[in-house]
Amino acid sequence: MPAALWALALAAGIGITIQVGQNAALRTQFGSAGLATLVNFCVGITALLAFLVATRTPVPPREAIAGAPWWAWFGGLFGAFYVAAVTIAGPRLGATVLIAVTVLGQLIAALIIDQNGWLGFPQQPVTLARVAGCALLLAGVWLVSRS
Repeated sequence: MPAALWALALAAGIGITIQVGQNAALRTQFGSAGLATLVNFCVGITALLAFLVATRTPVPPREAIAGAPWWAWFGGLFGAFYVAAVTIAGPRLGATVLIAVTVLGQLIAALIIDQNGWLGFPQQPVTLARVAGCALLLAGVWLVSRS
């Protein structure tokens, strides 16, 4: 796997952890996880629009838009749920436990998705090594959650 993709994924993970703290601060100030999440998405939309304008990304043709699977349109719901959930849970769990638990959830979902080839991912069987990786991550979650 190219090092640039690993670096990109690593940077995204770092950013997500920082984002939890930023949203928690907004939640404390506003008294609402929902409002903190809304601010998060408004800033994100503004940044994405600026990026699309700066890169002169063309609007896809109507056929491409109409051809997208129905379920693909609802990814933002999971994003909103994630941001709201970690905004609530993060300050109580701490950054380390929060991220460990969310990564464990992602890994479990990824195993199931890969096994079945869902959502456009190539089908990849669940192997003993992959299950062992989940078990090790679970052990890691337990270790980092011990205070």
